[in-house]
Amino acid sequence: MAISLLPLPYADSALDPTISATTLQTHHGKHHKAYVDKTNAAIDGSDLADKSLEEIVAAAEAKGDKGLFNNSAQVWNHGFYWHSLAPETSAPAGELAAAIDASFGSLDALKQELATQGAAHFASGWVWLVAKDGKLSVEQTHDAATFSSVSGNPLLVIDLWEHAYYVDYKNLRPDYLKGVIEKHLNWDFAAENLGRGTVWAYPA
Repeated sequence: MAISLLPLPYADSALDPTISATTLQTHHGKHHKAYVDKTNAAIDGSDLADKSLEEIVAAAEAKGDKGLFNNSAQVWNHGFYWHSLAPETSAPAGELAAAIDASFGSLDALKQELATQGAAHFASGWVWLVAKDGKLSVEQTHDAATFSSVSGNPLLVIDLWEHAYYVDYKNLRPDYLKGVIEKHLNWDFAAENLGRGTVWAYPA
């Protein structure tokens, strides 16, 4: 079964002005779609053709197939990223709020850690909020590296590739991070991932 392009869970103007409709249309409709198309072309007629996206990513990584890994992992990362954002943010509550306080001291401290690591990350990649070893941590991955490269359960991710922000912010990645972190992180999605205790599955 071919991998599908996951639709945005909101209108392409829903994150404006932090992330413009133009950026979302290009990022989702061109970048994400290209990763989907290249993944489907690579698995067509192979023993991976009927596998889940997670199985494809894992198989590509195990085989050292960098082309398939880069494209399939980017499909997963982008699907997870779209859900990590929301038109309006709300404060974490319950188990998630308690875990944030226990691991970082406060929500503000977590936000600062995401902003600091995201701004300091060299070149393309991702900054993640991850549950592992009984606590939460902020982790970075480079290029297409995905949840399989992080020992834990990802709760949220922020895209650090230039195509995620360059149209709106040019080279000012910290300004993009500030807007996303303060206005658009989907803490409900993070709470669902924490409560589930297993890695989010890309919808078939």
